Amino acid sequence: MSALVAERAVAEKAIVERTVAVNLDEVLWQAWKSLDVPEGFRAEIIEGTITLSPTGGHRHFSLNRRLDKALDRFLDGTDHGSAQDGNVIAGLKVLIPDVFVAPDDSETVEHPEGLGVLASGVVLVVETVSPGSEARKRDHVLKHRAYAAAGIPVYVIIDDYDDGGAVTILTEPDRDRRAYASSTRIPYGKEAVIPEGPAKGFVIGPEITGERRG
Repeated sequence: MSALVAERAVAEKAIVERTVAVNLDEVLWQAWKSLDVPEGFRAEIIEGTITLSPTGGHRHFSLNRRLDKALDRFLDGTDHGSAQDGNVIAGLKVLIPDVFVAPDDSETVEHPEGLGVLASGVVLVVETVSPGSEARKRDHVLKHRAYAAAGIPVYVIIDDYDDGGAVTILTEPDRDRRAYASSTRIPYGKEAVIPEGPAKGFVIGPEITGERRG
């Protein structure tokens, strides 16, 4: 009897924890929707927290603009295009990649409330790392987990601060483990090639990132 009681207690605790998590997600979602985000910042929901982060400086903006334009040229004639700084929504989570690729037909991917695009339609996301340890943790750890959990097929990290600069391409998302199974690091000065999806064959090289730094 004691074993049955213990088993029931564990099951009830698990139900309570799931309920609390769901309620917290809803609270954060409603709070995010009502936010008045200061100019020059972005607001995301990542791992149970609303995170405010600056949009980046001139180097950050210029690199992302070059990448976005190059991607758009590469995707011309397909049914996909690139965009910058849009809300990518996975359930009640909100992520704002620096650059992403999604179908041109917005009706197929638009969030029902018109708040952004659904993560299920996004095929590639790119983050350009800003200075500082918190920024590196956000892009290399927190967003790695978030994008994998959302099932986004390709996640690219462009990092000026990775030993002279490097592009890391992550593929094969495992939603349950919240991790990408495959990771390839390419140092600045060499060509990083997108391996799959509508942007397959697209090259991120020195024309976009510049040569090795430092």
